[in-house]
Amino acid sequence: PVDVRVHAEALGRCAHALCVFFRRRYLCFFLLFSWFPVIVKTSSGPRYMVGSKPKIDKASLTAGTRVALDMTTLTVMRKLQREVDPLVFNMLHEDPGSVQYGEVGGLSEQIRQMREVIELPLTNPELFKRVGIKTPKGVLLYGPPGTGKTLLARAMASNMNCNFMKVVASAIVDKYIGESARVIREMFAYARDHEPCIIFMDEIDAIGGRRFSQGTSADREIQRTLMELLNQLDGFDELGAVKIIMATNRPDVLDPALMRPGRLDRKIEIPLPNETARVDILKIHSSKIAKQGDIDYEAICKLCDGFNGADLRNVCTEAGMFAIRAERDYVVEEDFFKAARKLADNKKLESTIDYDF
Repeated sequence: PVDVRVHAEALGRCAHALCVFFRRRYLCFFLLFSWFPVIVKTSSGPRYMVGSKPKIDKASLTAGTRVALDMTTLTVMRKLQREVDPLVFNMLHEDPGSVQYGEVGGLSEQIRQMREVIELPLTNPELFKRVGIKTPKGVLLYGPPGTGKTLLARAMASNMNCNFMKVVASAIVDKYIGESARVIREMFAYARDHEPCIIFMDEIDAIGGRRFSQGTSADREIQRTLMELLNQLDGFDELGAVKIIMATNRPDVLDPALMRPGRLDRKIEIPLPNETARVDILKIHSSKIAKQGDIDYEAICKLCDGFNGADLRNVCTEAGMFAIRAERDYVVEEDFFKAARKLADNKKLESTIDYDF
């Protein structure tokens, strides 16, 4: 594999040399543009001016393209795919699962806002052109842990016919200088090659924290990674088919440059569910559980004040454990009450953070 370097100045010098040699300008330019020479740099170092196979789309041979050469004539035989880091390659092959919007309880308003920012620009970009506004680039999901931020992003990717790249921001950080910024560049370039694409960056506070003048070399490397992320967010086309979703439970530590409109156009809070939402979530998680008798979900949720979605799922799991302990293959209402009381005692150990934003 080699990189193509198409330089207009080099082609001009070549044309002038051929003109001087043949003393006939029209013959020279006919030979030049029918042959369509390109300058390639091989992996061993030397550069050559070579021709290309007629079936290859000449417009696709841009600077930085990887190509395969004939061993004898060095003719460009085919265009190769972009070389990509294995970490970035595995991001695209993340399976979002089969999550429907109906399986996300208590977040109907947040789902509507997400679909306006992410789904509508990808499915109907002409609508934004007719109105005369730019399509949003990204959205920030923030709120307490366990409220469904990642689940909402998976539901969005599962219900759309597009590629889905999931990356945990802490996994990007590398101990070698410049490697983290390179992964960011390759991630966005790979997403553009596979449009339409949704990039989901979880725990963005790992690299998107507020910058400061003092710090260690590791802190400066994280700041360089953030600056590359800011550059990429400003770089791709407003009407492009690449959208980004970021999630965090610490919005107060994020850098203001990352939060400004034009990069993250909408900030959506994913709050703790209220009593009605808790009933919906509990019904969703208990729908596949073998039950016997009537279940008073409203009474159970009164014991679950302050629970998030993950806690309510754990209530169903603990209710099943009580049934197994009683040597039953079904769950009764009393099992749910016991599970809710048990988890309510455990919730007292958790600390709380103010998410006013």
